[in-house]
Amino acid sequence: MKKNSLTYAAALLIMAGVAGCNNTATNQNPEATVPVATEGGLKVAYIDTDTLLSKYQYAIDVEKEVREYGEQQRRYGQQQVDAFRRDYENYLQTGSTMTLSQQQAKEAELQQMAEKMQTLEQELLTKMAEKQSAETVKVMNAITAFVREYNAANQKFDIVLTKGATLYINPAMDITEEIVNGLNEEYGRIRKK
Repeated sequence: MKKNSLTYAAALLIMAGVAGCNNTATNQNPEATVPVATEGGLKVAYIDTDTLLSKYQYAIDVEKEVREYGEQQRRYGQQQVDAFRRDYENYLQTGSTMTLSQQQAKEAELQQMAEKMQTLEQELLTKMAEKQSAETVKVMNAITAFVREYNAANQKFDIVLTKGATLYINPAMDITEEIVNGLNEEYGRIRKK
């Protein structure tokens, strides 16, 4: 009985949503020059985040910095693995000349080094993920702050969506280029300081 009630309630909500969509005034002309859609008094615009991130110089610089950091971490990890491999190969060549206690000591040392390699790999992956996450937050905070300032100074939108969060948006509502230009202008001023 509960399952049927939930299904019935969900169906009512969906029908109400469809009915609400059918009662709204929409701009049928995708070539309209008005960059906002007004829905019940709401002004709506959108930003294509893929385009934004590919053209925003700060995001490009951060991506390059994170990639270089990752390469640096990988090189360091590879150096450690190479050192371990040389040590191990050296042991294989000279182990037969060692006493039993020397062999056991060297094998214990190699075992510890192998465990360190596993721990090091995990630490490096964690460092790279933390760096990526921290830098992504900085970029997104910069974008969000700029969009708020832009919105307050210009269009005063009630809602600014991201293109990826929707199935269709009237292209006239796209403010991506304006945002990219403003962000790059702001970043250029900051970089010069």
